[in-house]
Amino acid sequence: MTPALDLSSDPVDLAAVLVDIPSVSQQESVLADAVEQALRSQAGHLEIVRSGNTVLARTQLGRPSRVVLAGHLDTVPIADNVPSRREGNLLHGCGTVDMKSTDAVFLHLAATVPEPARDVTLVFYDCEEIAAVHNGLGRIERELPEWLVGDLAILGEPTDGTVEAGCQGTMRVRLSTTGTRAHSARSWLGSNAVHAMAPVLDRLAAYSARQVDIDGCLYREGLQAVRISGGVAGNVVPDRCEVDVNFRFAPDRSQAQAEDHVRAVFAGIDGLGFEVTDSAAGALPGLAAPAAAEFVTSAGGVAQAKLGWTDVSRFAALGVPAVNYGAGDPNLAHKRDEHVPVEQITRCADVLRAYLT
Repeated sequence: MTPALDLSSDPVDLAAVLVDIPSVSQQESVLADAVEQALRSQAGHLEIVRSGNTVLARTQLGRPSRVVLAGHLDTVPIADNVPSRREGNLLHGCGTVDMKSTDAVFLHLAATVPEPARDVTLVFYDCEEIAAVHNGLGRIERELPEWLVGDLAILGEPTDGTVEAGCQGTMRVRLSTTGTRAHSARSWLGSNAVHAMAPVLDRLAAYSARQVDIDGCLYREGLQAVRISGGVAGNVVPDRCEVDVNFRFAPDRSQAQAEDHVRAVFAGIDGLGFEVTDSAAGALPGLAAPAAAEFVTSAGGVAQAKLGWTDVSRFAALGVPAVNYGAGDPNLAHKRDEHVPVEQITRCADVLRAYLT
């Protein structure tokens, strides 16, 4: 039986109900069914489409502008933190931060603002917390791109109730060295690939990361070794070593420029293998767009850089200005004690209601 959602209820209470419906990545069908059913129960002001476990809804009121509200339905695996619980002004539970509290706000507004001053598109999508190949928003981007068109996209990622604009790009590179195996008792007969990686580590340790201001948002880059692998056995000179390096780059760099930069950092190291294993573009803040500037004003007039990659990048690739805005401290996302102050949920609802009306 599909759980019933009362979208007109207090968004704090609605957030608790959403948390109580488990929706670990690739297991979102029950929650997606509930969301679809609840949206279809509205008074007919919404066009609704279902794609897998992604639920799409939009108004078609002929307004002069359109805002997209997007939030993912999935969570990381549950850590003994479902069902939700309320302790004072805190709502605890898996997904309270990332990002069912803001999903609840979006759903509440869909039901209680039937005549918005802007047309509204709602996107509740699946599989954000796992490999990008499964991401429901990516599927919509490929199959139903017209549903992502708007003058502004607001992604409900947790931002502690502050507008976080754009996002960093991310790139992972695998650097490798080779050598010659030998018995460690006769090491002069071999060539140690782990030792050959020393110049890479030296350059990483000496690396000075760039900071760049874009539209008043300060993006801080970072180049870090995130994995190292090498060695055969306790008595063998290793003939291969690999280091995975993650580059978080400001959105004024393209992916090609980011790769060129990483190559330049390690240029001149003899015999170094270089392979890009993962890459995603950043998103410029786009705060000069009128719709984005107006939303920042509605949210208190302050915006800061998103230091991380989010799905706003998908909207930016379509030419849609996009920001991150949601309840909850992102530092608490995915933790066993994940929780959100209920007043943040209420404030996000008030800010978005004012913007939409």
